[in-house]
Amino acid sequence: MLKNLSKLRKKGNLILQLLIFAATCIFIYFQVFSKADFPGFIGVIKKISDEPGVPSQFLFILVLMLLNWCLEAVKWKFLIGKIEKIGFFKALQAVLAGVSISSFTPNRTGEFIGRVFILKKSSVVEGILITLVGSMGQLLVTVVAGSASLLVFVMHYFTEAVFSHHYIFIGMTVLLVVFNLLLLGLYLNLSFLATLKERMLKNRLKKLRRFFRVFALYRKRELLMVLLLSLMRYAVFSTQFFLLLQVFDVRIPFLSALILISLTYFIMAVIPTVALTELGIRGSVALYFFGFFFDQPDVFEGTVKLGILAASTSLWLINIGLPALLGTIFIFRLQFFRARV
Repeated sequence: MLKNLSKLRKKGNLILQLLIFAATCIFIYFQVFSKADFPGFIGVIKKISDEPGVPSQFLFILVLMLLNWCLEAVKWKFLIGKIEKIGFFKALQAVLAGVSISSFTPNRTGEFIGRVFILKKSSVVEGILITLVGSMGQLLVTVVAGSASLLVFVMHYFTEAVFSHHYIFIGMTVLLVVFNLLLLGLYLNLSFLATLKERMLKNRLKKLRRFFRVFALYRKRELLMVLLLSLMRYAVFSTQFFLLLQVFDVRIPFLSALILISLTYFIMAVIPTVALTELGIRGSVALYFFGFFFDQPDVFEGTVKLGILAASTSLWLINIGLPALLGTIFIFRLQFFRARV
């Protein structure tokens, strides 16, 4: 009986692994190669590839991609260590497998599934909740940076008449500051969620009460470390975007670009998307905000617009597409059916 059950688990794992592998490859294909503008993108790449320094710039951006996901692996290893000790390379495999599964799930929720099934002993639910802690930290950094950039953007690109003697602007500033402080306070006191769930569930669903206790495992100092790692990741992929803009001849000062990039990430964080459509939405959002900087339509509609779209597409391919393809290798290490969950 046990032998037959073990065989069923192995077959079930293999079927799921193959399905995820196929889904990842198909979705990436439709995201990239089936797009009508893909030949134009390839043409731009060929055009700039012979320019001095461009190959080395792309190589540096690829190195930053590795740094980006290595930082995420360090963060996840640090967090998941509360319930199961794993090595760095195993954490990196889990992160890349998560990127693969996230390519066809809403708002990359597949990252949670992809990571936790590499664990051998720990509860899947606990692993997902702990992974959520890391995602909350990354989202908090994105929201804070985006909120600050939004205030600068509004102050710089909108006239005083819009804000009726600044009262609306002051009110918006106060609301954003309070909102961000509230988010930061909640994040640094995650144990409150465990207490809240204890009171809400009371004697019902005792098993769920046990799972939510993982939020009480982390001290403020540890959560600040997670925020620091998240901030480092944010700095890395923001720098990548800026460098790609320079590669595609979109000339814009670093600070101005950083504000517009932060706004793009901020909007992308709050818009529900599937990675399949994310590339097109990201390009549209970036074009909208960068259009304020290049206020001359004849200039913006030419090489600048094409350069912004090419930079956005390249960033997606480097930071999501390529890691997702690499992650398909590690999908076959995931155990969806285990003897003990």
